[in-house]
Amino acid sequence: MATSDQNKEACFYQAWMTLQEQELSELNQVIAQNTNECATNAELSQLIEKIMDNFQDYNHKRSLMARADVSPYFAPTWCTSLERSLLWIGGCRPSSYIRLIYALCGLEIESQLAEFLRGARIGNLGELSARQISMVDKLQGNTIGEERKLSSRLASLQEDVLDQPLAAIAVKSGCQCNIKVDEALDKHGSAMAGILEEADHLRLNTMREVVRILTPRQGVDFLAAGKKLRLCMQDWGKKRDLDHGRN
Repeated sequence: MATSDQNKEACFYQAWMTLQEQELSELNQVIAQNTNECATNAELSQLIEKIMDNFQDYNHKRSLMARADVSPYFAPTWCTSLERSLLWIGGCRPSSYIRLIYALCGLEIESQLAEFLRGARIGNLGELSARQISMVDKLQGNTIGEERKLSSRLASLQEDVLDQPLAAIAVKSGCQCNIKVDEALDKHGSAMAGILEEADHLRLNTMREVVRILTPRQGVDFLAAGKKLRLCMQDWGKKRDLDHGRN
């Protein structure tokens, strides 16, 4: 049963990464068309909304799977060591979306991220208006505040798992104690699944706010750069695992 669950989770993740490749290809095609002003704002918005819907669907399905067994989503074996080292509550920090905008539009041009993404099309994102920059700044502050709240709640849950009744149960033995342990861990797992769901909700909402602030052309550039970075992170992680003899 455990092996079946692991295979299901790994296949679900791989299907998601395959979708990222497909979406990046679509975005790049639209960007190429947009060079000649072939793509309309309506077409760009339609593609962006499709990608947002896919993200929402992924979160929903992941939430259902995590309710059955949440622990693997905090240290997923289907990710590389590098990817796992960068996780925040089962995924990326929502505020990283905003840092990507800053890097792409040159507000953090000194960063290595900006250097790596220099090959991405940054023209539209380099034209952020003062109003857009103000909205992005406000979104960053709100997002970081929400991240801190969730991080604090997660820390409390991790501390509570060693408190009563687990601490008392651990020094005893017997079938009855094992039943109590399962009950306590199930309760803890349910709370962790709730935190994961809220973190995914924050990731989705932050992404939606970002593309709402940006113009359709800027949004396409932003999504393409983000998917390029995500896929590269996976490739870099695979290479480093091979270099260090990790399978």
